[in-house]
Amino acid sequence: MSYKIYLYDTETDCIGSGSLSSAYIQTQLEAAAGGDVEVHISSVGGSAFDAIAIYDLLKKYPGRVTTYIDALAASAASVVAMGGQQVVMSKYALLMIHKPMVGSGGNADELLKDVQMLNVVQSRLAQIYMDKSGLDGVTVNSLINSVTWMTADQALDLGFIDRIEDYADTTITNSALIQKYTSTAPAVYQRCINKILNNKNNMNIENKELIEKTTSVLDKIMNFFKKVVNKQTITDKGTLHHAGDMDTGTEVYEDEDMTTPAPTDTYTTAEGKKIAVQKGQVKQVTPAQTDAEDDDDDDVPTDKFSTSKKATEIQNRLQQLKARLHAQNTLLTEARTALEEAGSRLQKTRIEVKNEIKSTFIPEGSKRSNKAKTEASPFFAPQSEIAKNAVKRAVGK
Repeated sequence: MSYKIYLYDTETDCIGSGSLSSAYIQTQLEAAAGGDVEVHISSVGGSAFDAIAIYDLLKKYPGRVTTYIDALAASAASVVAMGGQQVVMSKYALLMIHKPMVGSGGNADELLKDVQMLNVVQSRLAQIYMDKSGLDGVTVNSLINSVTWMTADQALDLGFIDRIEDYADTTITNSALIQKYTSTAPAVYQRCINKILNNKNNMNIENKELIEKTTSVLDKIMNFFKKVVNKQTITDKGTLHHAGDMDTGTEVYEDEDMTTPAPTDTYTTAEGKKIAVQKGQVKQVTPAQTDAEDDDDDDVPTDKFSTSKKATEIQNRLQQLKARLHAQNTLLTEARTALEEAGSRLQKTRIEVKNEIKSTFIPEGSKRSNKAKTEASPFFAPQSEIAKNAVKRAVGK
């Protein structure tokens, strides 16, 4: 049976005071005596320093610690939540992270020291979030600076939690069985498993269509270059498709995809070559025979006829080349358009996700705003215009 600790805000206490202080949590962990511990959190936050102290206590505790975000883990409370070996969040709960704050007063030098201190504190908080989520520093600090509110699904996708607690379905499923045997796996593997289990039936339709369309274009590109690499020989019985030069032993096919071997027969090319094919393979190539009488017959204007014939062949060849270049340009244009659209839609999806989890909402009527003055080390924004302007000058904004 796990030892349960509840970090629930009261009318007078939040993180850093009363039953939510680091000193009280230490006594609770001592009472747990190394057994499994469940820490249930429902708090608007409080002291950042006490939150870091509680985080350290949970990390150093010898037993297994599971933190539960029951309703809200905001501000400093979000730091405490990261202290569990496994972080579980109710499907209805919220997780919020933001920049640390402090009440300041005094001259510009004193305010500058406060700014420097806040930057150091934020770097420590960001490191805690980075260690848990696996995100890079730029991403985590961007989320902190934006005052980010996350639902359970968003927190799971970003790696801040390991599992979503859903009370609606108590039926034992394959997912539940898998979760039972993977609950002791490293957090990064648990997040991957949870994403698979939670999203297997919720594939984004737009992404699915995008993947199918991109795959179709890539298939066309591959087929086109396959046709370019492969060669064709036009004969009296149709076109023979082959790789490399036409020679004895060359495999020949009757289709462009080179899947159906050419029938056994003797084929004559436009140049007069005889190609003997047996079971889809060239057995013999007989060169074209030259007409010796052409050299002795001076009465026939062979040069004029030959020139006319060659000109026709050249024109036909030019038309074939133009058609092939047109097909190539059309395909490459289609491929470029599809890939640009793919990149645009993927970028749009990423921006939409970022915008979805960002918010500048500040709970005006929260307990935190009423109790901030009673905290031993309160954290809130500068109130006077002098303090605000000094902070702006200090940070260069």
